[in-house]
Amino acid sequence: MASGKTLAKRKDIEERFKWKLEDIYKDTDSWEKDFKKVKELAAQMGNFRGKLGNSADTLLDCFKKSDELLSLNDKVFVYARMKRDEDNGNSTYQALTERASTLGTEVYTAISFIVPEMLAIPEDKLMSFMNSNKELSVYMFMVQENLRQKEHILSEKEEQILALSTEISDTAGDIFTMYNNADIKFPHIRDEKGEEVEVTKGRYATMLESRDRRVRKDAFEAVYSTYDKMKNTLGASLTGNVKKNRFYSVVRKYPSSLEASLDNDNVPVKVYDNLIETVNKNLHLLDRYMKLRKKVLKLAELHMYDLYVPMVEEYDKKVTYEEGKKLVEEGLKPLGEEYIGYLKKGFDSGWIDIYENEGKTSGAYSWGAFKTHPYVLLNYQDNINDVYTLAHEMGHALHSFYTNMTQPYVYSQYRIFVAEVASTVNESLLMRHMLSKSESKQEKAYLLNHYLEEFRGTVFRQTMFAEFEKLTHQKTEQGEALNAQELCDIYYDLNKKYFGETVNVDKEITMEWSRIPHFYSSFYVYKYATGFSAATAIAEKIYKEGKPAVDKYLEFLKGGGSNYPIELLKIAGVDLSSPQPIQDALNVFEKTLEELEELLV
Repeated sequence: MASGKTLAKRKDIEERFKWKLEDIYKDTDSWEKDFKKVKELAAQMGNFRGKLGNSADTLLDCFKKSDELLSLNDKVFVYARMKRDEDNGNSTYQALTERASTLGTEVYTAISFIVPEMLAIPEDKLMSFMNSNKELSVYMFMVQENLRQKEHILSEKEEQILALSTEISDTAGDIFTMYNNADIKFPHIRDEKGEEVEVTKGRYATMLESRDRRVRKDAFEAVYSTYDKMKNTLGASLTGNVKKNRFYSVVRKYPSSLEASLDNDNVPVKVYDNLIETVNKNLHLLDRYMKLRKKVLKLAELHMYDLYVPMVEEYDKKVTYEEGKKLVEEGLKPLGEEYIGYLKKGFDSGWIDIYENEGKTSGAYSWGAFKTHPYVLLNYQDNINDVYTLAHEMGHALHSFYTNMTQPYVYSQYRIFVAEVASTVNESLLMRHMLSKSESKQEKAYLLNHYLEEFRGTVFRQTMFAEFEKLTHQKTEQGEALNAQELCDIYYDLNKKYFGETVNVDKEITMEWSRIPHFYSSFYVYKYATGFSAATAIAEKIYKEGKPAVDKYLEFLKGGGSNYPIELLKIAGVDLSSPQPIQDALNVFEKTLEELEELLV
């Protein structure tokens, strides 16, 4: 741990606070042996080229060898990268990570022939292979998933051309990234003490939370006036990205960019539309929350720069890591003895790297390789937010643990669509527990407001983003012009729809679209909203139904990537093909809002 303001060196952190990466490899020599083995296995994959249609046994042998190769490659890369993450200044593990990354490229090149060659086998012959061999039938879902998308896969020559095109197709995103991260320069404003301070992206969030309204307003105007100076360039950049998506959807024979994107997860368009429609029907709840904000802050007018200042004075309570573990254990008790047993195993068996040290990767994540236990990186700072982070990351870790305990390698990766469900279920359960034992009105109000802000940022805001993406892509697909002014108009109208009843929608907000990196990963943000909603619905079921709901939820965790996300969530009792889970989640928002209103009004 750090002493005073100086960060500890990695070597000075006590072993009991570190994760045990020796559970993967006891030393670098062991890693080197597997590195060499991966290269050998990759070289052997060429022996299958041109032979997959020969027999069921040959196809099975290829699949098994590919799994062995990929699994070992994952292990090699994960170890090197996590060792580097302990201290990014360590040149030994910088080198190992670089080597592992290069090795990964070799591996994926070596197996790139498998899917095209498999799809070239006549379908009736391929299915006879799959049905004639019990071991091969394990791969049925993987094969069917590739067959499902077969009509969108082009000839080998055309696929090569498309692969080459990706180098230029990412240019719009690259231009945005360089401007947004390297070239942009914001002006100075006066802080709360009247001192000149440069606005930066890092400081902007803190400035919007300032109790001094002038600071909030000045920061807001400084940021958006800066983006406005590059309005037409940024408009051309985002429009270029929209046109790129249109190009690939047409070439791959999809009716729209949205359908092309959703098809990767086999998600029906109605799931996307249900989210937007259901949130739109409940915008009165967002307005009610804004009215409460306006009243509590005692403002004659609520502006866009007033939306992030805390409504409740921050509840500053020190929570040590040991206390945090206990809170998480208590909060997750509704998940049953088995889950808590595995949770404690994670706490006690070197899964977690707890404290910050010099050179350590910032933030938090959960990771691991197939058949190793999961690992969690934290930078624990003894506060309430870090307790939620611990619960969140252990949600991911135990999702991986249950999956790897149950599924073969081919289905050991769960998709992004469901990834945030397990982590958010844990946060929801912890929130309930914290509220039940809150010791003061201020603490309870702080926790309720924290949850409502999570909800606003994840469900309402991301759905507005999803609506913006749908509208902008539709314009291009209908042959209409899409330029900076059009983007501003669409974005302003959406803000008026979402906030306009109570909030004074400042004209500067029309430029917010120009600073959202996720708009260059199109049709991604809706997954945050659906995942949060699904998790909220599952947590409610667990509280109301107890063990039957828990059993279904654990089955979902065991599913990994063995089915489509929508089908896996049905196991947990959530059907996202219906708008009901979104509505159920919004009902929880309303109930939480009522509780906060009672405390603050």
